[in-house]
Amino acid sequence: MDKSLGIYIHVPFCLKKCNYCDFCSFPTASEDTRELYTDELIRRIRAFAPRASERTVDTVYFGGGTPSLLSEKQISRLLCTLRASFTLSPDAEITLECNPATANEEFFRDVRRAGINRLSIGMQSAVDAELSLLGRAHSLSDFVKCYRDARSAGFDNVSVDLMYGIPDQTERSLARSLEFLKQLAPEHISTYGLSIEEGTDFYRRRASLVLADDDAQAQMYLSISDALASAGYKKYEISNFARVGFESRHNMRYWLCREYVGFGVAAHSYFNGERYGNSRDISAFLRGEDIVCERDTVTPDETRREFLMLGLRLSDGISLFEYAERFGDPSPLKSSAQKFVRGGFMTLENERLAFTDKGFLVSNAILCELLDAQ
Repeated sequence: MDKSLGIYIHVPFCLKKCNYCDFCSFPTASEDTRELYTDELIRRIRAFAPRASERTVDTVYFGGGTPSLLSEKQISRLLCTLRASFTLSPDAEITLECNPATANEEFFRDVRRAGINRLSIGMQSAVDAELSLLGRAHSLSDFVKCYRDARSAGFDNVSVDLMYGIPDQTERSLARSLEFLKQLAPEHISTYGLSIEEGTDFYRRRASLVLADDDAQAQMYLSISDALASAGYKKYEISNFARVGFESRHNMRYWLCREYVGFGVAAHSYFNGERYGNSRDISAFLRGEDIVCERDTVTPDETRREFLMLGLRLSDGISLFEYAERFGDPSPLKSSAQKFVRGGFMTLENERLAFTDKGFLVSNAILCELLDAQ
């Protein structure tokens, strides 16, 4: 059994709710609430740790919300707790998500000293009008200062987020953002196609928004793929691009069906063959109550389906040798995939099955058919 483990820590605080965001986040939390939340995270980490005494933690990810709203002292306390409670790999990847409006060089120096060695900064767009429409708390100049401060503080592993399908966005404005990113040259770029989710400001205003249709979003996705490939980035997952050696090790855990434990409200875990998720009830969390709201023991067939569904998000696809070892004869899967290979939607080479760029655009429909092949 794989003895490694990833840890995710959800920090549900933010400056303001973005117009498209349906994540679990609270924009009005006080400093006292953040301190109480940190204290409760520490208590729960310590309580859980004995269950993972034989594991080595090789990735830690602070997500949100806006984790950079925590103080350096709070982040340092959490990292000290992790080191004292788990066996932490000396070369563990430790990522902190950051909103450009919440951090400066001093903060970056402090958290780097505490142990953070990778940043994920939410740019979303290099066009101020698009940032304003998204409801972001930062401008492009704020992002530039944040990025430069991170570099000055010594960070050499930085990921930047880019969104496409923004209302009123055009191929031309997207090209401006891509050219800006190419000049910036971060080690990693994550891309997100806008989706309108219930409960968001965009959902309430959806009738008045000028949104890209499916064909336009698909063309934007292809433009992004081409532009970043020409700049030396490898698309290693359907929406993630990296320079060689800078792929997100933590996110790879999800796509490779490796285990992780989540702490905090709305955090999810996959541990000892069981998946479970926490509720968004921050009051119950702060009271120390059990907030697990869903729990499921993963069956062998569910494991097979997840192996396909998540593994095929990767540009390298899945190994049919590994499939055979874990789930038995891959012949039915290979047979079902042949028509997609002939149509240019997939490749099947050296016993690896993978999507092409063309296939990624319609991957959900193809996966529905492949998942039933057994």
